[in-house]
Amino acid sequence: MSPVASIQYLHNAIERTRPADFIAPLLLRLYLAPIFWMAGTSKLNNMEATVDWFGDGLGIPLPLFMAWAAALTETLGAVLLIAGIAVRVIAVPLMVTMLVAALTVHWDNGWLAIAEGSGLFATERTQGAIERLAMARSILQEYGHYEWLTQKGRFVILNNGIEFAATYFIMLLTLFFTGAGRYLSIDYWLRRRLVERDHAD
Repeated sequence: MSPVASIQYLHNAIERTRPADFIAPLLLRLYLAPIFWMAGTSKLNNMEATVDWFGDGLGIPLPLFMAWAAALTETLGAVLLIAGIAVRVIAVPLMVTMLVAALTVHWDNGWLAIAEGSGLFATERTQGAIERLAMARSILQEYGHYEWLTQKGRFVILNNGIEFAATYFIMLLTLFFTGAGRYLSIDYWLRRRLVERDHAD
């Protein structure tokens, strides 16, 4: 088989996956929905503390309005993502919440969500992570039930950088361009109904 024929064969093979292209946006929606539901309902359940944090802790102007806007956007966004309704529309305010979070909460901490002592994204802030983890591990091994404490996962030091906010922003941006996906979204069936009605007219 010639190189050109091989490329054409590969292209045709990839194109045959088109009927399953609804899976990617569906998985993005199912991944993001619980994240925003937990973030939004947590704010709603502790609104007074959330407003204080927005104003006094983060210095966000109009903290009462902004706290309610963020909480309701995240909670409603989770519901719309699950149902696949107005996904491209709700992706925009959700992206705004991620930008605000990245700039006001995480920016000064650098990229990493979990502190690393070395590597491409390690900073002066995170370089001591290995030493601090070693100290914490030795204390726990001497005074705690270390095997029990670590049987479900290892200890880490939270750095709280922009990594997760940036990741969620990119996922939302993808949904903004792709939409909710076919078949398993209300958006798809509404759009299909409108197209059928237009053709009938």
